[in-house]
Amino acid sequence: MEDKKQLRLQYSGFIIFTAQILSVITGLVYTLLLTRSMTSEQYGTWTNIFDYTAYFLIFTGFIPFWATRFVARSKEGAVKTSIIANLIIALGSIAIYFPIITLIAQTIGTHEYLPIYYLASLYILGTALITNLEACLRSYKPQIIGYGILIAEIVKIVLAFIIILGLKQLFLGAILSLTLSFLIQAFYYIQIFKDEFKQKIRLDYLKEWLKGSTLIAYNAAGTQLLAFALVLLYYFGGAETRAYYQVAWALANIITYASSLAFALYPKLLSNSAVHEHVDNSFKMVLMFAIPIATLNIVMSTSFLTVLNIDFAIAWPALIMLTIDTLIVMVSAFYNNYLMGTENFDTDGKIPLRQLPKTRIFKVFSLSFIQAAISLPLIYLVLTQIPATPIESVIYVILVNIGVHTTTFIGLYLVMHKQIKLPIAWQSITKYILAAATMALILYLTPTTTTLMLTFIKTVTGISIYLLLLLAIDKQARKLLKLIIAEIKNTLNTFTPKRNNRQLKTEI
Repeated sequence: MEDKKQLRLQYSGFIIFTAQILSVITGLVYTLLLTRSMTSEQYGTWTNIFDYTAYFLIFTGFIPFWATRFVARSKEGAVKTSIIANLIIALGSIAIYFPIITLIAQTIGTHEYLPIYYLASLYILGTALITNLEACLRSYKPQIIGYGILIAEIVKIVLAFIIILGLKQLFLGAILSLTLSFLIQAFYYIQIFKDEFKQKIRLDYLKEWLKGSTLIAYNAAGTQLLAFALVLLYYFGGAETRAYYQVAWALANIITYASSLAFALYPKLLSNSAVHEHVDNSFKMVLMFAIPIATLNIVMSTSFLTVLNIDFAIAWPALIMLTIDTLIVMVSAFYNNYLMGTENFDTDGKIPLRQLPKTRIFKVFSLSFIQAAISLPLIYLVLTQIPATPIESVIYVILVNIGVHTTTFIGLYLVMHKQIKLPIAWQSITKYILAAATMALILYLTPTTTTLMLTFIKTVTGISIYLLLLLAIDKQARKLLKLIIAEIKNTLNTFTPKRNNRQLKTEI
């Protein structure tokens, strides 16, 4: 019986993780369309557009955080109330966006891209809707998020090919394919909640969320303050420097997909249905897949970047260091979610303002301010005082972030470990590292690939080596494989009787 519960906990995570891994392929195609059609300066300008949209998404993040917690605790009307409220906030943010982005574009000398900046308002709308809808789905039917990801990726690629290659409209195709795919994904999610829209809007919930928005605003301010490092990178380092960072981040970010394997843990913690074993297994599952992905990025950094564009191959040191930084941030994020999931101050549907500063959530949200206070001055000094090439500037910035992220995570753990201790299965992690290291050695000894097909074959070979080694040395990996096979058989068996009945009726 426990195995079944464990599989249900992991099931939604596997659906989302599988969808995200498949989206790596579509994402690679999309990125190739851009990187091989744009100069490095154009690509840097393209990515810089979304450095600004992030600031207009701050207010749309207020509601989703509380929506997840209320839906997990089966508060009736929470879904409908949160969706409508966040839609109104998003439209208000867009109204503010237009005049401000016009001024920014004129100030930084990119006014020729104003039509693209304006169309990016659809990105604000789509992102706001998806963020809220997925926040509700996380506690409702989390596996649906995986299907939504696949729908969005397919739509994005089809539109990109039609507009970029067919109509020869580069920036227009890039922005329309991205924004319209988001809106279609949001529409799909809304269909899932059609029954929820029959419930009443709960203004009492909205009142509590708006009170609690002070905490979310605090977190958003810290997050965007920390993200200002990217604006500094573009302003002082130039578009080329920003482009190098972005291509490295696009590959390093794949590691975070492993976090989806623990996606259902947070709502289970909120509903008090998670046990210590769930946390332990979720953490091991995340690292079981994050470690080999990180290893592939490190040992095949040159190949991955060359496939995107030969001009980006020089950024291989940045990819290696950003991979390490991303792995640190991902582990820290798991612990942060663990802390927030065990916080029960809002269990009864009330958010007492006086208690907020004393909560674990407040401590987690304070980290970004500490990180920004340390990293921003250092990054400013690095970019303005140290003569460096664009790629060297990126490397210096990432080194600063590695030091800051590592220090703050250790500090938080030392402060909180007596109250909430993260279970660490060192024996299992050692096996993951051993299998990944063996894979890395074999791949390192093979020739460096420079074409898409050979790089794909080498990547699949590396993954196969890791999985075979892990199945040979890790009992839990073998157990997990048996559970997956059993689930597939059970799913197929649910359809078998129906087919037999239809055949029987035909024969009669």
